[in-house]
Amino acid sequence: MSLSSITQNIYTIITLINLVLAISVIFIERRNVGVTWAWLMVFLFFPVGGFIIYLIFGQNLSRLKIYKDKKWARELHRELTNHQMQEFRSHNIEYNDPSMARYEDLIFMNLASAKALYTQDNSVRVFKDGTEKFDALFEDIRSAKTHIHLMYYIVNDDEIGRSLLELLKSKAEQGLEVRFLYDPIGSHRLSGRFFQPLLEAGGQVAAFFPSKVPYLNFRVNYRNHRKLAIIDGQIGYIGGINVGDEYLGRVRKFGYWRDTHLRMTGTSVRLMQRNFIRDWNTASKRQMIETEFFLPVVRDEDKGRVGVQIVASGPDQRYEHIRNAYIKMIHRARESVWIQTPYFVPDESLLNAIQTAALSGVNVKMIIPAIPDHQMVYWATHSYVGDLLPLGVECYMYENGFLHAKTLIIDGKVASVGTANFDIRSFKLNFEINAFLYDQEIVRELQQNFLNDIERSKLWTYEAYLKRPRMHKLRESVTRLLSPIL
Repeated sequence: MSLSSITQNIYTIITLINLVLAISVIFIERRNVGVTWAWLMVFLFFPVGGFIIYLIFGQNLSRLKIYKDKKWARELHRELTNHQMQEFRSHNIEYNDPSMARYEDLIFMNLASAKALYTQDNSVRVFKDGTEKFDALFEDIRSAKTHIHLMYYIVNDDEIGRSLLELLKSKAEQGLEVRFLYDPIGSHRLSGRFFQPLLEAGGQVAAFFPSKVPYLNFRVNYRNHRKLAIIDGQIGYIGGINVGDEYLGRVRKFGYWRDTHLRMTGTSVRLMQRNFIRDWNTASKRQMIETEFFLPVVRDEDKGRVGVQIVASGPDQRYEHIRNAYIKMIHRARESVWIQTPYFVPDESLLNAIQTAALSGVNVKMIIPAIPDHQMVYWATHSYVGDLLPLGVECYMYENGFLHAKTLIIDGKVASVGTANFDIRSFKLNFEINAFLYDQEIVRELQQNFLNDIERSKLWTYEAYLKRPRMHKLRESVTRLLSPIL
């Protein structure tokens, strides 16, 4: 058999494999239409490598049982959720801020769908960059008495990464329980020796969905994008800031890194802790049990009056909880919808919700970065923003460094801050976690930060959008077609 015949046979086999996968995507997996078309484009334009790309990035986790909850823990949380749902149905909920009753349908939806209990005894502090966040976090870690739990998508072996590791090592040597959960894809630049000093001091480290075969991971597309820190079960951190010098503005490429992160006390921390325990038990062989040690009673000095729901979502779940909450918030808005996101690649439902709000006379403002950190997502973002500009949506491009904040504010009363971007990856592929805040004072602070960011941004008009170069238009069109799998 000639070389050309062998080559032709191999090509035919690969083409047949692509055809089988295409049939699987269309008729068996029943994916979203946009995702289906995106994968068909991959099979069409990459006939040789398309099936390899699909095996690595296309595995569907939605039907798999990932979490290893203890039965009694599941039943207890279900009992608490059902009890609170009954309280809402009976109109027995008394709001610290009576104006929040207007958003009861949003609260109830998060409770019914995401099992996100509504708590009103929380104190919240807002950070707008990494310097503020890490100064406070390091102080809390130094004061820790029993345990420290950290979970980050990106951990870098740089100045802030090594400083954090050294501090954790010293606390482990003092006898505290220290656990660090990280994502091996987000933290791909870490060497295997980075965590060794912490391990030798008695700390515990786990990787979420690591590769079991070197350089090959069939779950690489499903990442834990959550960022949590829990100190003694009493103090919690949640938001967009990872562990790396760039988040403190120390990397020249980005300059100042504008982000949003929260420090919280109150019952909401118990719910953050529960999410950490579930993720930890999924990744580590050393299982944790939800005891009073990890879920202590809230101290009187830590109690506040802020209403909070902690909403987690992931590809293992039936519904896209954070996306649905975003849509509900936007539909509920009567005065304003303010969005900050580094990546804006919405699905049709979310895009339509924003368009409907703008057409209804709601003041819609959006801030996105003026510089990219992921080029293809940046081009796709411009394409989707172009659908909003003619409707009167004000889009600003942040020019004072890089904008990484993920916030949604409606009517100056309710806000969401967390790890989820306004993109399909966050809604369908990543494990994410957000705090939904029901408090006018905290939301006013977030609003003021938003207005301060506008002063450091340039308004992107529809006229300017129409004048962009042809090459930009081509890039946007191509990346938009691929947006469901970016």
